[in-house]
Amino acid sequence: MKKLLVSFIFLIGGLGAALQAQSLFPDFSKLNFGCDGNSITAGEQWSKTVADLLGFATHHNVAVGSATWACHPDTQDYGSEGFAGISGGWQPTEDQHELQMRHNNVAKVHIQKFIAEVESGAYPAPDVFVFSMGTNDVNLGSAEEALRGKTLDEVDVTTMAGGARWAIQTILETYPKCRVFVCTPIQTGSVEHNGQNLQKIDILRKLCQALSVQLIDCYGESGICEKFEQPSSRGKYLRDGLHPDVEGQVLMGRYIAKEIRNNYF
Repeated sequence: MKKLLVSFIFLIGGLGAALQAQSLFPDFSKLNFGCDGNSITAGEQWSKTVADLLGFATHHNVAVGSATWACHPDTQDYGSEGFAGISGGWQPTEDQHELQMRHNNVAKVHIQKFIAEVESGAYPAPDVFVFSMGTNDVNLGSAEEALRGKTLDEVDVTTMAGGARWAIQTILETYPKCRVFVCTPIQTGSVEHNGQNLQKIDILRKLCQALSVQLIDCYGESGICEKFEQPSSRGKYLRDGLHPDVEGQVLMGRYIAKEIRNNYF
């Protein structure tokens, strides 16, 4: 009888602990998911895995291949007079309209588009927003310079650091209840490219700390590792040394979903 009583107490205690742990996680089916990024995020890649695993009510993805955090000097505002559109093109061209569309393929324009689509009623306001870009940036700037001042009026958005601050802070200001996460670039098959990514990650880490948003370490914890990838051909998870194949996309999505679930509050 005593053993049965002890077992019953342990059972009740275990159920109580399980219920308490369950209460720490929200019902994601009542929450809306938004994201932005480049070719690793565009379409139904890792973000679809996140939306499916956590069961988000909606999935609003404005990522476009070849995108950067940094604007170009001639980048247009989304919806402005004469706005050329957005293109993820990357092959050489002299077509001026195409080049303008490529110069509009930046985080600032993506976020302006995202906000416009919410305001039009096409999508609800996000409860969770994830950024995942930086691989294509070349003009990095510095976090210290980008973080000067409280407002975005004087931020130089032609640098990666400035463009990232503008995009992250704009989502925070527009949707005050939204939880924002920033993914680092993943490891690629190129040692040189990974060295550049580490510089970008250092900038993103400083920005996230300053803006009090969660950094998700896809570089060091997603399971994608340079040692098992090739610089420009298929490896373990990357189809060309840079872009995850379907298995790599799912792996990224499972990791990012775990980080969102464990850090949403």
